[in-house]
Amino acid sequence: MVDSVTPKINVVAAPVAATQGYWRGVWARLLRDPTGVVVGSIILLLLLMALFGPWLILKDPYQTSMFLRLKPIGTEGFPLGSDELGRDMLSRLILGTRLSLFMGIVPVVFAFFIGGTIGIIAGYAGGKTNTLIMRTIDIFYAFPSVLLAIALSGAMGAGIGNALLSLTLVFVPQVARIAESVTAQVRHMDYIDAARATGASAFTIIRVQVLGNVLGPIFVFSTGLISVCMILASGLSFLGLGVRPPEPEWGLMLNTLRTAIYTQPWVAALPGMMIFITSISFNVLADRLRAAMAIKE
Repeated sequence: MVDSVTPKINVVAAPVAATQGYWRGVWARLLRDPTGVVVGSIILLLLLMALFGPWLILKDPYQTSMFLRLKPIGTEGFPLGSDELGRDMLSRLILGTRLSLFMGIVPVVFAFFIGGTIGIIAGYAGGKTNTLIMRTIDIFYAFPSVLLAIALSGAMGAGIGNALLSLTLVFVPQVARIAESVTAQVRHMDYIDAARATGASAFTIIRVQVLGNVLGPIFVFSTGLISVCMILASGLSFLGLGVRPPEPEWGLMLNTLRTAIYTQPWVAALPGMMIFITSISFNVLADRLRAAMAIKE
């Protein structure tokens, strides 16, 4: 796993009054982008599967049968085959969408709020406060994401809650660095100096003037982290440090099906294909959103 490289993000600061029209333009450009529409549709479909999964499945995803184990794709009653315990793969993949997306999105959401808050405070304060906060962040940022996630999960123990906490701690430093960078670019803008001259407090300036200009780049960067988080979460489950059996989660399904790779390779590859499609969709969507934000009309 290659760690995310902090991209250089140029922020074009503008008064908050103009941000509404700006975001309407970004949305319109994204809708005109065929690639953005395709990956957005895939993500929307996955979200609908996660929301309505229990009503879409036709078979009990937990029901086992040793007489029906490792059925190939296309078997009557098993459109996508069965796993090593005879459970319906289609039902488990659909129901697993909910848990897999949950493990991929929730840590990034927590990191967005926690890391974003830390980075904005550091970027606006500057000076010794910035140095103290960012050098502390660098201690965690120095570790590779994979090793840090495995170390934290191993220390806390397996389970969904511990996996969510470890993944959140992995991504907070990355979001904080971006938030600090973009905030430092706008803190000396003319309208910020004007707000200071009126006697506005730091909290008011950040809430009214700064947030409207920095949340966009932070949000785009965080969207790209979802793909990385999904892969890390699946890796933790694969290693037995994340979701526990018999819950259907794509990484855990890969682990339990690894012994079937020589007898039913297509069935064993299905969870990996779902992880790949989902992670690449979020990654491409973040790239298209970044491109839509960079265009000036």
